[in-house]
Amino acid sequence: MFDCASCGRPDHLNRRTLLKAAGLGGLAWLTPVARMLARAAEEAPHGAPAHSIIVLWLQGAPSQLESFDPHPGTNIAAGSQAIGTSVRGIQLGEGLVQVADLMDDLAIVRNVVSREGDHERATYNVKTGFRPDPTLVHPAIGAVVCHQLQDDLEIPRHVAITPGQWAPRGGYLGAQYDAFKVGDPLGPVPDITPRVSSERLERRLSDLENVVEAEFARGRLPQLESRRTLHLAAIENARRMMSSEQLTAFDVSQAPMSQREEYGDNPFGRGCLAAVRLIEAGVRCVEVTLDGWDSHVNNAEVQAGRIAILDPAFAALVRDLKRRDLLKSTIVICGGEFGRTPRVNPADGRDHWPHGFSIALAGGGICGGQVVGETSPTGDKLDYDSGVKVADVHATVLSALGIDFTQMLNTPVGRPMIISQGQVVKELLAEPV
Repeated sequence: MFDCASCGRPDHLNRRTLLKAAGLGGLAWLTPVARMLARAAEEAPHGAPAHSIIVLWLQGAPSQLESFDPHPGTNIAAGSQAIGTSVRGIQLGEGLVQVADLMDDLAIVRNVVSREGDHERATYNVKTGFRPDPTLVHPAIGAVVCHQLQDDLEIPRHVAITPGQWAPRGGYLGAQYDAFKVGDPLGPVPDITPRVSSERLERRLSDLENVVEAEFARGRLPQLESRRTLHLAAIENARRMMSSEQLTAFDVSQAPMSQREEYGDNPFGRGCLAAVRLIEAGVRCVEVTLDGWDSHVNNAEVQAGRIAILDPAFAALVRDLKRRDLLKSTIVICGGEFGRTPRVNPADGRDHWPHGFSIALAGGGICGGQVVGETSPTGDKLDYDSGVKVADVHATVLSALGIDFTQMLNTPVGRPMIISQGQVVKELLAEPV
């Protein structure tokens, strides 16, 4: 009997099991009470969906063999070791000591596949769920979430912390869904402190509105008429943000030093702490980037250095979300643009590998304490059609958020686009008893 640790229910009592059993010969063999329970389980509504996501973006591509999919004692391990976790039979790379203790809350998809092996194209693919298209820019998953789950907040609902050059974008949904970019949360939030007196600032804003209104009124900007409301709204939103008390969520200097040290008192650790604070304040999506995983040379050393930063931050983030009763409503996604080759190159490095890599998920209806899929201990490529596609991960997360990922959205030129082309990975989603 499989027990999904984070779902809190044994598999033989859940809805899926009852229906599978009933499907073996209709419902005739079941007792009347069992038939009633099976049908009630099928018709019962799902629990409240999650409403926020945190993406821990590992830019440069982590090695699955040193992190979430070790194969100790094999040739492809190249000396890397594994450790046990809180779930019997599941191992992680030896550096993920704290994360291993939280395996009950994690689900690891080990057979993710992609057709993109270039950093830029693969980053686009994993962040949007689509391959690059020269005719269209797709929105990142955080932009989709903000578009679909509207609410009113004085600070940006989509935030990227230490994002590097590939910050999440709104794509065809519009620039208003781009992530608001900030650096190390120990520093000030950019562009919110006026450099002039409040009186002069008000005069400037008034002049700006007057110029814009006049130009629209004269018809000199007819091609921008559809953006007029958005432009004025952007000005008003900026003004609200500059004076909002919600900005304190960015300021991790207010947190006790003991808490900062729990995350690892470095930019990524502080970013993860800020992410929890922002989610608590009502932000829909936060992406925190830890770069430097590109290990074509000295793979073991590079990966170990990055994992030493990831492990305490990832674990502290999950623990903190649980302490604040936010994990059930927040989905955490941890991964990079692809994996790294099973075989080590002559420079003791691992190269790009989209043919079977790992993504870890937690919270928000994700059924933890399990591994989905497997890779070959001999380093063979996974068959693309039998693996979990990047789009499938998107479809699963969006489904857990209560978003109909099959709906069509219109681009600015009227082109209908489906939110996701993926299929839900059913093993990942918790189901109510």
